[in-house]
Amino acid sequence: GTEVTAHGSTFTIRKFKDEPITPTDLIEWHTFSPLAISYIWLAVENGKSSIFAGGTASGKTTALNAISLFIPPMAKIVSLEDTREVKLPHPNWIPSVTRDSFDTAGRGEINMYELLRAAMRQRPEYIIVGEVRGKECQTLFQAMSTGHVTYSTTHADSVASVVHRIENPPMDVPRNMLSALDFICIQVQARVGGKRIRRNKQIVEVLDIDPRTNELITNEVFKWRSATDEHTYSGKSYVLEEIMESKGWSENRMREELKRRQEVLEWMRIKKIRHYKDVAKILISYHRDPEAVIEKVRKDLYE
Repeated sequence: GTEVTAHGSTFTIRKFKDEPITPTDLIEWHTFSPLAISYIWLAVENGKSSIFAGGTASGKTTALNAISLFIPPMAKIVSLEDTREVKLPHPNWIPSVTRDSFDTAGRGEINMYELLRAAMRQRPEYIIVGEVRGKECQTLFQAMSTGHVTYSTTHADSVASVVHRIENPPMDVPRNMLSALDFICIQVQARVGGKRIRRNKQIVEVLDIDPRTNELITNEVFKWRSATDEHTYSGKSYVLEEIMESKGWSENRMREELKRRQEVLEWMRIKKIRHYKDVAKILISYHRDPEAVIEKVRKDLYE
């Protein structure tokens, strides 16, 4: 009579792959389009913060881990998780996990909030939080506001529900802080033709707060159409415009850069470069000498 489950003791096994999923896999499985991944690559490299939202088993953490490979090679990264899932090849990466208490008095417990506060003292450039669900979310948004780049996941199935969850207890983040976020990726698990698939439902940029209505001003950049299983690009991105401005690029230069990155990703997919260390090696090479990489890629693709 002591069991809370009527049929006796139960346990759940969550198995994680030894080798993490890479951007090449996300393109191969049509989770994201090559253009959407190129967009995220540019955004991550240029310090834009994001939250990956979705239901259970929609591929939030998988996508988070894959896009983390785009973080510049020598950046200082701190990751905070309840269960170790994030795996990165970066030499300057500090993985940390929460800890349960040693006894019933709660001694020795280290929760996500304490981990995040400790991480802030380590002067990280990028902070990755496995999942935000409590008061640590306030600290995360404060970190964003003070110039740290942050990536995290949360359970929500639309931009409106992300905002609702973040604003209300137990997270309690004031609405005016939400504009520190650059874009939100909504992940979804769907059935197409009897097959269970995971897709990026939309990528939405957070622009500002309307001073009159106090509503969030957003811009949908990418949208997945379930009827055709296609990702469409709206043609307008404020994040890319900010990057263009900071780098002094013209629109043509930005279009060329997106095209180049799509070609590199497509080349890796065709060549079946899927292991995270191999993918990271090419991304590092592109970061250091894009001309040499694109020359090799175009030679292989078009000759």
